[in-house]
Amino acid sequence: MSFSGLSLHPALEQGLADLEFETPTPIQSQAIPPALEGQDLLATAQTGTGKTLAFLLPAMQRLLSMPAGKNPRMLVLAPTRELALQIAGDASELGRQAQLRVVVVYGGDPIKRQTELLRRGADILVATPGRLLDHLQRGNVQLRDIWILVLDEADRMLDMGFLPDIDSIIHRLPAERQTMLFSATMPATVIGLGHRYMRNPIRIEVATARPPEAIDQALYPVPKHLKQPLLCELLERRGVTSALVFTRTRQEADILLRKLREAGVSVTALHGDYSQRDRLQALEAFRGGKARVLVATNIAARGLDIDAISHVINYDVPDEPEDYIHRIGRTARVEAEGEAWTLVTPDDEPLIARIEYLLGEKIDRRRLEGFDYDVPTPDWARPSAKALLREMKRTQSTADRWKAMTR
Repeated sequence: MSFSGLSLHPALEQGLADLEFETPTPIQSQAIPPALEGQDLLATAQTGTGKTLAFLLPAMQRLLSMPAGKNPRMLVLAPTRELALQIAGDASELGRQAQLRVVVVYGGDPIKRQTELLRRGADILVATPGRLLDHLQRGNVQLRDIWILVLDEADRMLDMGFLPDIDSIIHRLPAERQTMLFSATMPATVIGLGHRYMRNPIRIEVATARPPEAIDQALYPVPKHLKQPLLCELLERRGVTSALVFTRTRQEADILLRKLREAGVSVTALHGDYSQRDRLQALEAFRGGKARVLVATNIAARGLDIDAISHVINYDVPDEPEDYIHRIGRTARVEAEGEAWTLVTPDDEPLIARIEYLLGEKIDRRRLEGFDYDVPTPDWARPSAKALLREMKRTQSTADRWKAMTR
């Protein structure tokens, strides 16, 4: 399939040309034809595979054949403000020549400004569930003219506890509509959500539970007290041009941000405690090359559209194996090449075993030549009995959940 063979509206053909999109990715090839026919989709595709265009392009084609009004005719729900902004940006660029009005609403942005935008009218509304429900309760927007509903990163929305909000929103939509659900994973809860609100959905699966082949993965075993020195050495000696570094907690992200700055690394950070203004400034600094390293928690694991990330580094091993897939999918976007490194302490080995089980293969283990791995643990870095107990409970609970999932 090629975009030129889809008989698209000239404005959308121009939009694709402006964005230099020529050949569809696998998820686009499978999703676009049935979506153009108005069929419901239940699609699984990992991040970085081009799924945003897979629902925007056919939806816009259908919108251009429908009568327009003041109320939105397409609704896209996303779990985070970053993903909502990325989708809205993509929609605005693709639909620039078509003059489709795109409005995005999300928490952390002034509600008064969003209210003004909604009252001017929109064709496509992109929203996080909580903020949209707030606008609905205030009477700022009507959803009675929605023809197309998209639930993006549905598994993430359910993980974040948005199911009641999603239910409340969908009950306000017309029963006669097209619904497309996209998810990086497809647990029973997501399948149940899809079948509850969809009519005979077409099931599409692309690149599930596997990282792109273009990613060079490696584990770097290291004592816990030497993680930060090893990270600095890797950043300095391995030709890292842009790195997304994941930590487990917000506190760890802040500590690592400070340590890297002290080491002379150009770095910024992103996590849930940051204001919307600070988040946007951090992303702009990273995208623009002012910061070579972006330290982030899992909030950045999905949905962020950041091109040309050369390396993803798991400073902390994720608790859930599938989060490993989502994290490293930030590099090698749309079949480009990239590297994914994971710093592994002895306590992390059970988590690594589950990741390798999910991948179906061992990940290459490497040592950094010339790095002193034998520096003794300082007294301040020795864990207390309480910390050891907490770590045991964390790894055990993760193991129990994984066993239940794989029975």
